[in-house]
Amino acid sequence: MGILLQQHLVVSYSESRAAKDLHNRERGLTRLEKSLKRGKLTKANINNRGYNKYLKLTGDVNIEIDYTKFNYDQYWDGLKGYVTNTSLPSKQVINSYNNLWKIERAFRISKTDLKIRPIYHRIRERIEAHICISFVSYVLYKDLERALSKYTNISIKKAIKQINRMQEIMIRLPGNRIHKIKLKNNQLQQEILDAINATF
Repeated sequence: MGILLQQHLVVSYSESRAAKDLHNRERGLTRLEKSLKRGKLTKANINNRGYNKYLKLTGDVNIEIDYTKFNYDQYWDGLKGYVTNTSLPSKQVINSYNNLWKIERAFRISKTDLKIRPIYHRIRERIEAHICISFVSYVLYKDLERALSKYTNISIKKAIKQINRMQEIMIRLPGNRIHKIKLKNNQLQQEILDAINATF
């Protein structure tokens, strides 16, 4: 027998969200009005996708905009609901969801930029090592991003491209000694290095 978790709804209101909702709705209405004047709307457009919900069919073939429905939606401007089964205070639930984009961005960076997947290992220790290396890479990625934003206007993607172009010559000398010569960095590469050195 499964455990039934009790859910509750947390609703928040934001003036900036209300202004954004109104702006988006008016922009959607303007698009519909333009399409209606051009005769581009058909029965197929009458659905609940996006702002098409404001369309209605009068008679057999006439399509109109339902302004009553459009005006009614203003009562929902600025409202956002969160369904949760936690016992956290409402403010904490809202703050947690507002920071969700940071977690989603971290996953996106891990998957695309750092290529944490696919994992070809089968042995547990190797899988854990792979994930550990990927996590350390993400920490370094974020540290580099912070250094760049603090000391330069260079984006992280541009910086990584420039770092990959940095070159060093290794010369093997008698006695198995190795001499390294760094090739001169361009202005952008030097700016990146200066930001890293100023941070660490």
